[in-house]
Amino acid sequence: MGTIHVLTRDELRSSVGLGQGELEAIQAVYPLISAGRAQMPPIMRIDVAEHHGEIDVKAAFLPGDDGIAVKVSAGFFDNPSRGLPSLGGLMLLFDARTGTPVAALFDGGYLTDLRTALAGAVATDHLAVPDASVIGIVGAGVQARLQLEAVRLVRPVARVQVWARDPARAQTFVDEVTRDLQLPTVVAPTVAEAARDAHVLLTTTPTEEPLVHVDALHPGLHITAIGSDAEHKQELDVEVVRAADVMVVDHRGQSARLGELRAPVAAGFDDAEAVELGEVVTGDHPGRRTTEQVTVCDLTGTGAQDTAIASLAYERCRHEGVGMVVDV
Repeated sequence: MGTIHVLTRDELRSSVGLGQGELEAIQAVYPLISAGRAQMPPIMRIDVAEHHGEIDVKAAFLPGDDGIAVKVSAGFFDNPSRGLPSLGGLMLLFDARTGTPVAALFDGGYLTDLRTALAGAVATDHLAVPDASVIGIVGAGVQARLQLEAVRLVRPVARVQVWARDPARAQTFVDEVTRDLQLPTVVAPTVAEAARDAHVLLTTTPTEEPLVHVDALHPGLHITAIGSDAEHKQELDVEVVRAADVMVVDHRGQSARLGELRAPVAAGFDDAEAVELGEVVTGDHPGRRTTEQVTVCDLTGTGAQDTAIASLAYERCRHEGVGMVVDV
């Protein structure tokens, strides 16, 4: 069969991160999705209700890309109480020309975290007001921190306000962001307070009951919602989607099935009113037209992102001589 390149989480972290090249790689997938050129099968999910977990399988072929990634991602949300991260998994990369496996990326969820954060930055870059500097965050986990760091690639963040169900976790988040990023950060007592005066609201939770309600909206706000990637999850109340001046999704069909379009569609919202992020990236849709509009972007996560980040990581590591090559 040949050889396969084996890469560990630490090796991947040393080669890819929240950089401009990574941001451009993730942004490039959205026009392919909206044009129907990315070949992505429906997400396969295994629910493990008795352990508050799930395993998802995503994959995609991108025209012009040398690799095809198949990702197995585990999300077990009681893990922090066990001293383990909530997310884990690995990616397999195949040669797009021959189908031969070329790399096994034991990233432990790192590449998923990375590409999700970068997707949030793409959404913010194209939809938030140009001088957005106040960031509200719902949730205080790993993705909340990464989303914040990624947004700094595209906007001049000056202040952060965070809400989380667990006030202690919210305070820890504040302490760490204040220390590590030197950003003024406060705990917000409610989700509405986290959104108050914010230019961007980032929602990063696996909640099954909406946390963001229409009273949190105000002129000029942009919301990036990343938590809903299954039929039972929902961060935004239906009225938030209805009230938005521009509703954007990473993939219309996937959002209507698994994301923030699901509940509104069930309540009569026409998903044709939603715009795909790729249309905004290419300029086929203007996205935000004025500084007063409210914009929302639902990111359900796509296999196209996984192929993009896995291919980039593999090429970087191979060029740098990182990892172990195994004869199979």
